[in-house]
Amino acid sequence: MKKLLISASVCLLSGAAMAQETQWYLRDKTDSTAGISVDRTYRELLKDRKATPVIVAVIDGGIDTTHEDLKRVLWVNPKEVAGNGKDDDKNGYVDDVHGWNFIGGKDGRNVSYETAEVTRLYAQLKPKYDGKTRSSLKPDQQKEYDLYVKTKAEVEKNQAQYKAQYQGISQFYEQYSTAVAALKKALNVTKLDTVTLRKAADTLTDAALKRPITGVLRLLRQQGAADADVVTEELEKANEQLKSRAEYNYNPDFDSRAIVGDNPNDMNQRDYGNPDIAGPRPDHGTHVAGIIGADRTNTLGVMGISDAVQIMGVRAVPDGDERDKDIANAIRYAVDNGAQIINMSFGKDYSPQRKTVEDAERYALSKGVLMVHAAGNDGKDIDTAANYPSPRFMDGSAIPNVITVGASAKPNTADLVASFSNYGKQNVDVFAPGKDIYSTVPGSKYENNSGTSMASPVVAGVAAVLKSYFPKLTYADIKRIIVQSATPYKTKVRRPESTDTVDFATLSKTGGIVNLYEAVKLAIAQEGGSSKGK
Repeated sequence: MKKLLISASVCLLSGAAMAQETQWYLRDKTDSTAGISVDRTYRELLKDRKATPVIVAVIDGGIDTTHEDLKRVLWVNPKEVAGNGKDDDKNGYVDDVHGWNFIGGKDGRNVSYETAEVTRLYAQLKPKYDGKTRSSLKPDQQKEYDLYVKTKAEVEKNQAQYKAQYQGISQFYEQYSTAVAALKKALNVTKLDTVTLRKAADTLTDAALKRPITGVLRLLRQQGAADADVVTEELEKANEQLKSRAEYNYNPDFDSRAIVGDNPNDMNQRDYGNPDIAGPRPDHGTHVAGIIGADRTNTLGVMGISDAVQIMGVRAVPDGDERDKDIANAIRYAVDNGAQIINMSFGKDYSPQRKTVEDAERYALSKGVLMVHAAGNDGKDIDTAANYPSPRFMDGSAIPNVITVGASAKPNTADLVASFSNYGKQNVDVFAPGKDIYSTVPGSKYENNSGTSMASPVVAGVAAVLKSYFPKLTYADIKRIIVQSATPYKTKVRRPESTDTVDFATLSKTGGIVNLYEAVKLAIAQEGGSSKGK
């Protein structure tokens, strides 16, 4: 689930509204900015080298295939004929031209909202244990009963919390948008910015107008925004997110799986879904894809990290918790269709079919595919707290072809760690820029977003550059290079969701932030060493 990063209030506006629309993370590392040196790498180290295209699968909620900055870099299935209704390449998926959608039906409908995994567990256990007491059960039932009690409490708490927050934000959103519309009409303007509002506040004598003008100005100042419509858009997003949590994610009576038409309990079933890799709400996946490989050959919008990437879209992440079955099938699809790197910007707290996902991860390992996973946005230590897909197999051993990524911010100060980012000295490999990241969104637009969901594709992009310019590198080589070349920081930082001050180095295995320049230098050095050894 793409979790909310901060509490539902007017403060939800602060991320995109306050951030400068710039790709700060591509810049060189300085004393004040924790960039990853992308531009410098191309300028100094890669200018005379040729790149081999590399396929990166983005398992996510959907990708806008018409985006001006993405359409040229989309993976195209060379053996599939678009729109003919046939499985031309005999891979089991009809018309999978740019990828596949595992949360859609054969009739073309798509899942948009989904329950949280904890809600599904509660709904599954409720008929069995509702009204019963632990002491009345047999010993072999008591562990499952404990899970029922735990999930029931969590679902009821979250449902009540989000209902209250949704009610508050929806009322505020309605009041604010009504006020903005009324002021535009009264002032005869189409754009309500701070200059217009201040001028009106100084010249108007109508008290009925001055009150909303003062209120809107105050809110814009609080959020660092110059345009009232920007705030409206952010409020609309916050309102939609909270509606999703309140009405769908934690509602045990909600079930959208009938749209897919599969048997959700059959972990071996793979022949379901449809070829619509955009789906109804491709915001998140489009942003992720742009970070990895937005077209670097044009003068539009943004530049992706990799200049020789082919983005394969695999839709498996709804607005809610992804299902283990869909993630396992998404991994297998990506591997079978040539992906060398898989980005996984999703996660959850429960994984009832964990073995199914693990089997798919082992399959990816057997094929030499690198998987990059976001650490999560709960501000917790995932060395002790559950977070799935896990960076470890069920036997406790580390999964060798997985890189787990935390989110860093621009300033090399106490705020270097994004306040929402998960961390872990044992289970998080590296940090990467994940706060105020400017990238592609649907409709050929661009915006800032924050999350470990943004940090993971930064690392996937770095991995793609290494694989494309040094094609002989294995997944193990790429992971080792990324880890070894990470820039170490000793900065004293605020530990996420805490008042404690800790050394940045204690929050991950490397204590560092990924750096493309240093990674490419290491790859060049390895290349030279290999040549000498021949």
